[in-house]
Amino acid sequence: MSSLRFKVVDEAFNRKADPVQIPAERPEKYYGKYVFNRQKMFEYLPAETFEALTAAIDNKEPLPRNVADSVAEGMKRWAIDNGARHYTHWFQPLTETTAEKHDAFVDHDGKGGVVENFNGKLLVQQEPDASSFPNGGIRNTFEARGYSAWDISSPAFIMGNTLCIPTIFISYTGDSLDYKTPLLRALNAVDRAATAVARLFDPEVKHVKSYLGWEQEYFLVDEALYSARPDLMLTGRTLMGHESAKNQQLDDHYFGAIPSRVEAFMLDLEIECHKLGIPAKTRHNEVAPNQFELAPIFEETNLANDHNLLLMSLIAEVARRHHFRVLLHEKPFAGINGSGKHNNWSLGTDRGVLLFAPGKTPQQNLQFITFVVNVMAAVHRHNALLKASIMSATNAHRLGANEAPPAIISIFTGSQLADILSRIATSSNDELTDLNSKEGLRLNVSQIPEIMLDNTDRNRTSPFAFTGNRFEFRAVGSTANCASAMIALNAAVAEQLIEFKSNIDRRTAGGENLRHALLEEIRSLIHASEAIHFDGNGYSDEWKTEAARRGLDCETSVPVIFDAYLRQSSIDMFRTTGVMTQVELAARNEVKWEMYTKKVQIEARVLGDLALNHILPVAIRYQSILLDNVNKINAVFPADTAASMSASELATIEDISRHTGAIKAEVERMVDARREANRIESEREKALAYHDNVVPSMDVIRYHIDKLELMVDNEMWPLPKYRELLFIR
Repeated sequence: MSSLRFKVVDEAFNRKADPVQIPAERPEKYYGKYVFNRQKMFEYLPAETFEALTAAIDNKEPLPRNVADSVAEGMKRWAIDNGARHYTHWFQPLTETTAEKHDAFVDHDGKGGVVENFNGKLLVQQEPDASSFPNGGIRNTFEARGYSAWDISSPAFIMGNTLCIPTIFISYTGDSLDYKTPLLRALNAVDRAATAVARLFDPEVKHVKSYLGWEQEYFLVDEALYSARPDLMLTGRTLMGHESAKNQQLDDHYFGAIPSRVEAFMLDLEIECHKLGIPAKTRHNEVAPNQFELAPIFEETNLANDHNLLLMSLIAEVARRHHFRVLLHEKPFAGINGSGKHNNWSLGTDRGVLLFAPGKTPQQNLQFITFVVNVMAAVHRHNALLKASIMSATNAHRLGANEAPPAIISIFTGSQLADILSRIATSSNDELTDLNSKEGLRLNVSQIPEIMLDNTDRNRTSPFAFTGNRFEFRAVGSTANCASAMIALNAAVAEQLIEFKSNIDRRTAGGENLRHALLEEIRSLIHASEAIHFDGNGYSDEWKTEAARRGLDCETSVPVIFDAYLRQSSIDMFRTTGVMTQVELAARNEVKWEMYTKKVQIEARVLGDLALNHILPVAIRYQSILLDNVNKINAVFPADTAASMSASELATIEDISRHTGAIKAEVERMVDARREANRIESEREKALAYHDNVVPSMDVIRYHIDKLELMVDNEMWPLPKYRELLFIR
């Protein structure tokens, strides 16, 4: 084993950057080359079909079925012209990944041959076998039927030689079995609710769009080293490994010069992204060694989410071309930063106004404050749900460490906005009447632009931070489907805006001035959501105590955190906004508990195997070498001299015995706990048993293995160490 380790380490350190085929054209020439965007639609579709399709997309209306055949014909011709031989409905089951079933563009021609065929029926709806996807008990195993239906708002694209058509995925009974269906419902809900409120300020507003800008963090590991670590291969993270003497403590990797081999990979990835219409914009070294980030330009939330899922498939493929393996796990290495996927979220009207950006007039500033305080109220009301939306077995390793937001949802506003909200909350309407004045009190709403623009800090310890014209949901994990967080957030804000608009209508119907009604409701929301506002250090123990005192959800057990989806407030919110039914929520929680159990179960099995079959034999072999050396010393030297010479070896032998004995005993306890947990029928109770009884044993086993790594001869240690995994250049 040791010879294999040194061989793969040497191979990794001597690998050179592979050349990248850089297109001769500038990016604008090949951007969206493999996307059936409006330019391609205009080129390949008849004029009346193009107008009908774009009108349906812009007006968020269903595509007339009589137009579908024409769209399918044009899409097929474009796809074949670009080398596609197959098509697939590309959807997002509850596995956190994407799914696809490829069919060729062929059909019988009635003459013994085949003809290329793709019609409107195949484009709009298909029936993939759904029996093996997680469904949380909505469907029986023997009921295989599920439907995928085209999402016209997300353009089709070509991946490899396959035309991919983004779709929703539902059961035979109409229940959603995916992430896209409830996401689209949540986006429609926030559109309707936010539009109604925006019209209080601008009656010409027809739609409000939700925007998302994700920041994808990831690690790169040389493929040879990756292949020599069974835990990385099977779980995505290292289940053992003592931290390197040098890791991130010098902060020399963050924003440092990108290694040439990594830069070649990044360039290749960006080119592929641009061809697929993913607007990759930013790249840089992250804090931890071998950790990096890619961020795109903001897009509408549905499309941005599709692009992130597409990127996660694409990045793995491109990494392998450069002899890397990409790690998207939230915490692949202990002792250094993990990876998140910050979700920068905003709302904007179809008239080009960002609702979370200060304006230039009193009316615009009042609108800005209105939407900000409604978001604060929604996050306060559903802080437990928002935490549940980003929680997973993998993200649990990252949250709460001194590198990521704690597992407590709070909002950072910055001192400028906090001061304005405080002044509004403590002032009467009469004191806020002169909104046009450029002098006098600073609570003057018209001065928000001057005191806020480019003057809001970014609190890295906050899970939900206001950053000038958007909110940054920083707690989302790097492996997550962004839709999970975006469903909960957009739906919660929609519910809050509906309630706000109802209260305004009630006040104005009673004869109250609109401006006064708005200020009264804003003031009420500021007071009601005061507990969620925290601008301090979210990493501190003091904040955990304070958060509990404020009544915020401080639960840390992942299975229990998922309970927030089934609180009555969550059920009512999802039902009234039309995003999910109680049946769908219950089914998703069953899937969440089951996925948690399975991920921990896999890790426990891998760790037990590595401990018993890789680590213990090597430790015992090294112990035997030390024992043999002690025996030889005793045979050659006088007793007093031998005792002095062999003291350190004997101490090491004793330590090895203590650690190997502890590992063996703890593995047995872990196996017994796993067997007992597996007998539990309730998915929730089973997940709790794994969390409470299996995970602690894994931590103990790792502790003793990491201690052995420091004792056993370096040449004998069977697995690549952190100092070898993390410093490839």
